[in-house]
Amino acid sequence: MIVDNGAGPSRPARYGWGPSGRQLAARGEWRELLERFRLAKALDDPLSGPLGHLVAYGAPAAIAGGLFDPAAGPGAAATVSDHDAGPLWEVLATRHPWPVLAALPLPPAIRRLAAHTRALLGEDPPGEGVSLRPWEDAGWERDTRVREYLPGGGARRTLHLAPPTREGLGVLRLPPPGARSIGGPATALLAGLSDWTFAVCVAGRAADAAAQLAAGPAVTGGQLPFAALYPALVHLASARPDRGAAHGRLAVRQLLAAMDGAAGEDPARLDALVGRLHCLAWTEPGDDLRHLHVALADPASGLAWAVSGTTPEPA
Repeated sequence: MIVDNGAGPSRPARYGWGPSGRQLAARGEWRELLERFRLAKALDDPLSGPLGHLVAYGAPAAIAGGLFDPAAGPGAAATVSDHDAGPLWEVLATRHPWPVLAALPLPPAIRRLAAHTRALLGEDPPGEGVSLRPWEDAGWERDTRVREYLPGGGARRTLHLAPPTREGLGVLRLPPPGARSIGGPATALLAGLSDWTFAVCVAGRAADAAAQLAAGPAVTGGQLPFAALYPALVHLASARPDRGAAHGRLAVRQLLAAMDGAAGEDPARLDALVGRLHCLAWTEPGDDLRHLHVALADPASGLAWAVSGTTPEPA
């Protein structure tokens, strides 16, 4: 692609003329491509995303890390939210093992997200405190956790649903909907995972929470371990192109900590909460390409939450 913002004394001639970004990538002219990204980024040109993707995917790590270098000039460095099909930091993190990434002078926020990404992909970055808990690791294959980025732009992503399959589900009779509870910060965090789902909280069981959002009193559903639902929650929270799987992981951890009433994310407390959660998933007749219907009950607090929605969007 050619970055073209028109003529002007403040825009070098090469910004908009000459080889396209993909041609430069094919030639291995990574420093030229990095400079094009920086200028596009500084000018708030939407093509900065595609240019940054090419650099993050194909350039040597030392050059690709330069995408995030604040010394590039005002507004010229990529931030956590800069993206094409996915965040530029996630593209970079999928392309290099942790020892290579750890050696780069990445900003702290980028480094933290890259470490979480490598953990999701099966590494355990030493000293970063990002090790996966057993329930984070068990419910999905490593190659389905993070977008699979393509050399010239774009990405593929596995579709994780909740319930993940209808196998083993049966007809459940839900109780009549009762009164709802505020549920504290956890309810707001659950609602904030996505813009196409709705969340509620009740005092009671998982079935009581599900009854608030289910289409009728009889649904096809069943009890599942939290590990089986975790992948769908992570991907729900990271579906937007400016969010990576690491964002999803952090959002679910924050949600669990809020359900537990903890001030921080103590791994032992999270493990204990996950171990006692009663989890229910169900399907709806109108489910579209992507759907999620989950209820989570904590018998220790007597509270239960449900989140439900469906969308034709595959992301």
